[in-house]
Amino acid sequence: MTETAPFAGAARIREAALHGQRTPSRGAPPPPRRGGLRALLAGLLRTARPKQWVKNTLVAAAPAAAGRLFSIHALTQLALVFVLFTACAAAVYLINDARDAEADRAHPTKRHRPVAAGLVPVPVAYAVGGALAVLAPVAAAWSTSPAVAALLTAYIGMQLAYCVSLKHVLVVDLTVVTTGFLMRAMAGGLALAIPLSRWFLITTGFGALFMVAAKRYSEAVQMAGKAGATRALLTEYTTGYLRFVWQLAAGVAVLGYCLWALEEGGVPHTGVLPWRQLSVVAFILAILRYAVFADRGTAGEPEDVVLRDRALTVIGVVWLVMYGLAVADW
Repeated sequence: MTETAPFAGAARIREAALHGQRTPSRGAPPPPRRGGLRALLAGLLRTARPKQWVKNTLVAAAPAAAGRLFSIHALTQLALVFVLFTACAAAVYLINDARDAEADRAHPTKRHRPVAAGLVPVPVAYAVGGALAVLAPVAAAWSTSPAVAALLTAYIGMQLAYCVSLKHVLVVDLTVVTTGFLMRAMAGGLALAIPLSRWFLITTGFGALFMVAAKRYSEAVQMAGKAGATRALLTEYTTGYLRFVWQLAAGVAVLGYCLWALEEGGVPHTGVLPWRQLSVVAFILAILRYAVFADRGTAGEPEDVVLRDRALTVIGVVWLVMYGLAVADW
């Protein structure tokens, strides 16, 4: 027994050393920067989260709803607003990652982010993020409209406040993320001076809240009984409350869409079929299909849910066709 004790002690020392290598301390020095200018540019691009840019296509929502999508002026303005919103979102990501670099180095997956990994120095991330945060609203005021510039400024301010403190406040965090989606949907309408109807705002806002709450609910379900939540605030929510939120949001979104579809606004229907009313069926089916994944706790990023489920994709395409025919009054 006494002869094996030194070997056991040595094994424990080796195990502790290996554990220390796998789990760097919070106060660990930043890793040395690797690569040159090309690596730096690639790191900045990765930090801008290109996968998330698909969300910015929501800028076309209001013009599409008003039937003013297909014109040279509209397409040019929407492309410009898309780029400007992408720049604003990239500014927030860069500043957020620079601020959280030290904490991210102690995280098993976030430590691979370019800023935390040393590919992008923290001062560079702050500088590029700050420059984009200033230049994007200025460019919007010069090339689109003051309303779009004000919206982008409000978006940046709100998202930075979220990164600093609001993401730790119950319910407010859900509201901020939902408002970000709603601002994207409003931007295209403001750029083209399109009045935003109450039904458009209600349906878009609560539809976004439905997907945001479903994602949070899924995260809460998957982390139940596990240590190390990626979002500390999830421990403050209950799965029952998050379920209530996404169910309430889904109901209000459906109600808002139905009221829009049934409100003729004094304009007589002249199309072949009442596409406006028929599109309600596809919209409700899409909500119900999405709710299946929310209920299972597998509703992650909205774009992933829609694109990975063939039935939901087909329902979405059918709804788009019906909606387009309703707007065109065909």
